[in-house]
Amino acid sequence: MNIVTEANISGKPIEKKAHTRPIRPVRWFIIVGSLLALLVGALVGFNAFRSHMISQFFANNKPPPSNVSVVEAKSEVIPNLLVAVGDLAAVHQVNVTSDVSGRITDIMFSAGSHVNAGAPLVQLFDGPEQGDLASFKAQATGAQAALERAKQLAARQFGPQSTVDAAQATYDTAVAGIAKTEAIISQKLVRAPFDGELGVRHVEVGQYLTAGTQIVTLTDLSTLYANFTVTEKDSGQLKVGQTVRLAVDAYPGRTFEGKINAIEPQISTDTRNIHVQATIDNPDHILKPGMFTTTTVVLPDKPAVVTVPETAVDYTLYGDSVFLITEKKEDDGKTSLSAVRTFVRTGNRINGRVEVLSGLKPADRVVAVGQLKLQSGAAVAISADAPPPIPANPPRY
Repeated sequence: MNIVTEANISGKPIEKKAHTRPIRPVRWFIIVGSLLALLVGALVGFNAFRSHMISQFFANNKPPPSNVSVVEAKSEVIPNLLVAVGDLAAVHQVNVTSDVSGRITDIMFSAGSHVNAGAPLVQLFDGPEQGDLASFKAQATGAQAALERAKQLAARQFGPQSTVDAAQATYDTAVAGIAKTEAIISQKLVRAPFDGELGVRHVEVGQYLTAGTQIVTLTDLSTLYANFTVTEKDSGQLKVGQTVRLAVDAYPGRTFEGKINAIEPQISTDTRNIHVQATIDNPDHILKPGMFTTTTVVLPDKPAVVTVPETAVDYTLYGDSVFLITEKKEDDGKTSLSAVRTFVRTGNRINGRVEVLSGLKPADRVVAVGQLKLQSGAAVAISADAPPPIPANPPRY
C-alpha cells in the first residue's frame, strides 16, 4: 500500500536539519582538570604569599627587649657545711626518788627553783630511827667506858686480855649500830644530787612515799648534749672537736655553737646512719632538753667554686638552668644582648648563694630577676635597678 505524504501544507518543500555531534567526555575532563589545577595553584600561591608576608612582618617587627637585672658569677670560697637534724638532751638529768619508803613530813623546795648539790628536798618520818640512834649512842658510851677500864686493869695485870677483847667488841657493835642508823636516817632525808633546775612537784606532805616513786625532776641546764645523725657517706668527714652550730625554732635567727665530743663507732644497719653527739654550753639556760634542732657541722674549707645568687637559678624537673647573657653584633654595628638558657649543675646553697659546679665561668653574666618573661634567645636590656640584696637571715637548709 502506498502512503502519500504531503510535502508541506504551505506548499514549500521540507528542509532537512543539520546533525550536531555531542562534546566528547575526554574534552570535559580536560576542561575541568585545567580549572581545578588553576584553582589549586592559586590557593598554593596565596598561602605561600601569606606565609612570606607574615614572616617578613615578624622579622621586621621584633618585640622590644625585656628589662632584666643581671649579676656576675663569682669565684669564692664558701663555708663547707654539713647539715643534719637532731635534738637536745641534758648532760645531767634525773627523776629524784627516795631509797626507802616512809611518810612525808616536810617538803623543802619550790617547783621550778634552782638548787645546789646536797640541798634538802623532802623529809620522811624518821622518829624510830632517831630513837635507835640515841640507844646506840648510849650503848657506845657505856661500852667505851667499860673498854677503858678493862684496858687499865689489863695494863696493871689485874684483868685478863679476854675482858678487853669483849669490851672492844661491845663498843665496836655500838659504833656500827650508830653508823647504820645514821645511814637510814640520811636516806629519810632526800637531797639534790647535783646543781640544777627543779621541775614540777609530784608529792604532798603526809603522802606515804614508796621507794622509787618520782618526787621531782632535776636537770642541769648549764651544758647540753646535741644528738644528731649523719649518713654513712658523710661519716668520713667528721672528727671529734669539730665546731657545730645549732638553730632551734624557739629562737629564730639565733645560733648556738658547740663541739663534737663523741662519734658512735658503729653504723646502724637499719638506716645506715651514724650517731654523733656534741656538747653545747648553755649559760643563759634558754635551751631545753628535748628541743628539735637543725645542726650544722663546720667542715674544712673546699677550693673556690663559682657561685651565683639563688634567684638566678631556675629549678625544674628537667634540670637546673640559668639565663646566660650573650652579646651579638648586628649588621648596623650595634651590639645587642640576648638571654640563652644554659643548664648547670648546682651544689650546696648557703647565705643566699648557690654553688655552680659546671656550666658557668667566673665573670659570666646571668639574669637574676625577670626570668619568668624570658625564652631562650630573647632580646634583653639590662635594668638600671640593682638586683635585690641577699636577705640578712636567709632560710636554712
